Parts: sequence; structure tokens; C-alpha cells
Amino acid sequence: MDQISEQTSNLQQAKTDFLSRYPDFQHTMKIDDLRQTDYPLLDETKHVYLDYTGSGLYARSQLANHHAILQEHVFGNPHSSNPSSSAMTDMVKQARAYVLSYFNAASDEYVCIFTSNASGALKLIGEAYPFTGDSKYLLAFDNHNSVNGIREYARKKNAAVQYLPVTPPEMRMNEIKLLAALAEKPVGQSLFAFPAQSNFSGVQHPLDWIEKAHALGWDVLLDAAAFVPTNKLDLSVVKPDFVALSFYKMFGYPTGVGALIARRSALANLNRPWFAGGTITVASVQGDTYFLREGAEGFEDGTLNFLMLPAVEMGLRHLQSIGIDGIHKRVYSLTGWLLDSFSKIKHSNGNPLIKIYGPTDSHMRGGTITFNLFDQIGHFIDHVFVEQQANKMNISLRSGCFCNPGGGELALGLSADELTSCFAVQQRMEYDDFRRCIDDKSTGAVRVSVGLVSNFEDVFTVIEFIRKFVDFAG
Repeated sequence: MDQISEQTSNLQQAKTDFLSRYPDFQHTMKIDDLRQTDYPLLDETKHVYLDYTGSGLYARSQLANHHAILQEHVFGNPHSSNPSSSAMTDMVKQARAYVLSYFNAASDEYVCIFTSNASGALKLIGEAYPFTGDSKYLLAFDNHNSVNGIREYARKKNAAVQYLPVTPPEMRMNEIKLLAALAEKPVGQSLFAFPAQSNFSGVQHPLDWIEKAHALGWDVLLDAAAFVPTNKLDLSVVKPDFVALSFYKMFGYPTGVGALIARRSALANLNRPWFAGGTITVASVQGDTYFLREGAEGFEDGTLNFLMLPAVEMGLRHLQSIGIDGIHKRVYSLTGWLLDSFSKIKHSNGNPLIKIYGPTDSHMRGGTITFNLFDQIGHFIDHVFVEQQANKMNISLRSGCFCNPGGGELALGLSADELTSCFAVQQRMEYDDFRRCIDDKSTGAVRVSVGLVSNFEDVFTVIEFIRKFVDFAG
């Protein structure tokens, strides 16, 4: 049997085994057809895309539908009542309403504020949240850096900042410790922030924490950016005060548009530190005053990326036509098979090749798998080198810290003393400086993430790639 025939046979045997263990995958086969028609470049270019936590992929139909509406209408800046502005105003209102509808958020309870991305949504909260010296900002260790960054606003207003660690190897938060921290709510208005799904470990934290925090007097910020591409978020069931997300994470196009979905009651408590074009009803130079618009418009600075907003609705309709439950089922199956396969790969001396940072089964986790490779004697194989080798095979995965330093530090065993000593040596630090400073441990990891149009052939290919590191000699 020649090499190609052997590879084909191995793939077929593996897929037969996969389908026997994950029979529900059969019910998602329409996505394979969609991949051929709407995402043909993946197979035409033999590109294995496994970076869905970094960005979703866009479909050809999304581009065609969006370009058609731009070619058929005259749209102008919505801040007017002329025909082109009115037409665009209607499209913005329609997109805003569709976002709320998609997440089952009642319009009398929630508003959709368009931002540049999830980070822009989080910055809005940080700068406007009414922190005082009697407040606290409570957050999980494995938050994205854009959630971590809110701590700087809190500290400038003399609020206390408290991190709740996650515990390796599962990288989950201890709920008893969380509830104890929530029970110690300060007198001032206070904010609890956590990710629905960690972009580092793939862990999905319980959404019932939201109401438990509310019952103890906290406002709740939910970072949903990594969660909503493959999971249903129903805001009629769970009711965080603030939800941050980026649409390109969900369906690839457009970039440059995200949203802050906020409860009207919580939004009323925010205090914007400035005003801008589009955010006011009246502003005066000589009268030295201004009046902020109510609702979403008071938080959307300047002119929106308005020509892109119809594409947001189109992207959401695209996901709905496929069905989020089917997408979730597909990702669950492929992730489970990857985790099973990773656990079986060992060196000839019996030592494991792979260490996973996070759950090693599919319970309460998403399609993000972060890991490092280790040689026969247990020394890590540089994650940057692994990505470089993947690049040569046209495999898109990711290496680094993934903008989640808390999760990474705990997973990689980097202590506070090590980090403090490292940061004390110079005033400015680039990532390469950091890698040299922590020279006996890995400062990052490898991440693969499956998503909307991942197929079995993708995950099989990445497993075969990783097998090349068995008995790696450097």
C-alpha cells in the first residue's frame, strides 16, 4: 500500500470510529454541504483552520448579500433626516432589534449598543461604571485582558480589586470560594465579571452565578465573546447586567463591530466621563452644558460603522439558518474526539506528549483546547516552534498567551514571585523579553479551536501533525 492509500485508509478507519462514538455528529452533515458551497476555499487551498476562538470564518453568501444591499441603495450618515440618512437609520434600528431578538432579550429590558468590538464594549463599562472607595471589582483569574483592564478604572476611583483563582488542571473556579467572596459585598455599587467560556481553557463557567450574584447585591458583567459562536445565550433565562461580544468571533464578517448588550436599569447607573458627536441631544459651548441621549445612542461615540451593520443582521440570520444547536453538537463531538486522541499520544518510553490546560473531557467546556507538547524527558517543546511547524503544513492554530494572563500563569505554574522579579528588571518589556526572563518554563501554549465549519478531516489532520513530535529530539 502506498503512502497516500495508507493515509486515506487511516482516515476512513478513524472516521468510522469517531462516528460510532459520536453518532449525533451525523445530524450535522448539512454543515459539510455548506462548507462546500459557502466556504470552498478551505478545501480548495487545503487549509486546516483551527483558530475559531481567534475569529470565525465568513461565508460567501454573507458577502454577496451585504454587497447586494450596498449596491442597490444609497446610504448616508444616519445622524440626519434626509432620504439617505433615513434609509440608514432604519437599517441601524433593524440591526439593533435583530441582535436583541437573536439573544431573546426583551427590548423593554435590554438595549444593544454597537461598539468596535468586545473590548470597546468593556471599555465603555470601565470608564462609566460608578466605582467609589466603597466599591469592589471582583473578577475571575481567567478573564480576557479587556476585562482585566477595567481594574485600572476601578483603582483610579479607589475601589478594591479582587481576583478569584481557577484551579489547575481543570481550570475551574471553586464555587464555594466564589460565593464567600460575593457574600462580602462592600457598601458601594460593585461589579462581578467572568467569562461564559474561557478563551484560554475552554471552560464554561455556570451561568447561574449571575442570579446568585444578583441576590447578594452585585452587578454582573458577562464576557460572552468566546461562548456565543457555538452556544445559545438566552437573555430571557439568564439576565446579566452587561454582555460584551464581537460579531466577527461569531461569523467572521464584518470585523470592527461588536456590542454591549445592557440592561436598561444598569445602563441608567453608568456615568459617562465625556460626550461626543451622536451621544447628545443638545450641547452648548457658551452655556457650558450638554444633555446625553437616553439608551444606546448615548454610548455610541461619533458615527457608527453604519455600512457594516446590515451585515451583522445577515450574519446572525446565517447562524440561525444553520441552527446554533447543530453547531454546538458538531463542536462538542469534534472536541471530544480531539481530547480522546490527545490523551492516547505518548512517547516510546510511555511518557505523555501532551499536557492539556483545562478539562480533558467534554463536560462544561467549549471547542477551545490549550496545551503544550513535552519531549521524552518531560521538557516543554517551544510553543512558537510548534506553530511554525504547523504553518508549513497550512494549519492555522495559535500559540502564545491568548490575552488571558491569569489563566496562563496558573496553568503554566508561573508564581507571583517569579513574575514580580521578572517585571522589576526593566521599565518596558516586550514578549520576547518576557520569554527570556522566564527561561526554565514555558511562557505560553498552543491552542486549537474548532467551530462552525470544522470537519473531521481537520481534526484528524492536526492529530497526525502532532504525532510527528513523538520521540522529538529537538
